[in-house]
Amino acid sequence: MIIRPATVDDAPAVLAIYNHEVEHSVVTFDLVPRTLEEQRAWIADRSGAHAVIVADRSSAGGRPTVVGFASLSPYRDRPAYSTTAETSVYVDETARGAGVGRALLEGIVATARAHGFHALVARIVGGHHASVRLHESVGFEVVGLEREVGRKFGRWLDVTVAELLL
Repeated sequence: MIIRPATVDDAPAVLAIYNHEVEHSVVTFDLVPRTLEEQRAWIADRSGAHAVIVADRSSAGGRPTVVGFASLSPYRDRPAYSTTAETSVYVDETARGAGVGRALLEGIVATARAHGFHALVARIVGGHHASVRLHESVGFEVVGLEREVGRKFGRWLDVTVAELLL
């Protein structure tokens, strides 16, 4: 498996992973699946400091097999927040428990350092203990809990906030 920058050619695989979570889980608060066009644009918009990386298990024929992705997104739109980014990590359900999430999180942290960010924030749906443990294992610290700030599948959802200073 290699961790590499995403390209727009990765959009179908990233889309499949992401839309599965939109439709079947609460790890994203998006309610409507993305289109392929939207996913391509999202990747293209993150070709600079706010980057996307993928975990690629290339097949024997050399075709990429993307099994997860991670991204850096703007934390807030006010200029004073420009050195802070929000992280996201998604792993295909068939690849979970094999170190893909950790490799992606370590990769996106390294990318953030290389791009000059000072702080990273992870917003993790309440009760997702595996994600909290993953983030803590690479140095994130839980700094807060936002209570019932989201609603999906008829449930109120909390958000655990974790931060890493680079």
